Amino acid sequence: MSEAPLALRYTKEHEWVAKIENSSHVRVGITDFAQSALGDIVYVQLPSVGDDISAGTVFGEVESTKSVSELYAPLTGRVISVNAALSANPEILNSDPYGEGWIIEVEVTGGEEDLLSAQEYVQLTA
Repeated sequence: MSEAPLALRYTKEHEWVAKIENSSHVRVGITDFAQSALGDIVYVQLPSVGDDISAGTVFGEVESTKSVSELYAPLTGRVISVNAALSANPEILNSDPYGEGWIIEVEVTGGEEDLLSAQEYVQLTA
């Protein structure tokens, strides 16, 4: 069974969402299940700050020694920050997917209704 912190919400495409305290902003990353399935991550294609993203659409890519996987926006909003550390050290996604391995921060304008709870996500990946 994969790890799924209770405070986060999840997508069926294996992204996680964490609300940033006292704001309409969230952090987005990939789950432990996703990084484990991908293997050693060697490259991350990030969107630009200011890009508008729509729930369910591609906002970037993660390349591993095994494959290339698209990243899907879990919510609709505007990218307000990207994790620039991933450009030089994409392996952070493997070592700390729920912490330093966050990918983008988004100012949310919609789409939260499709997110899964930790329990629902664990059942999905069981």
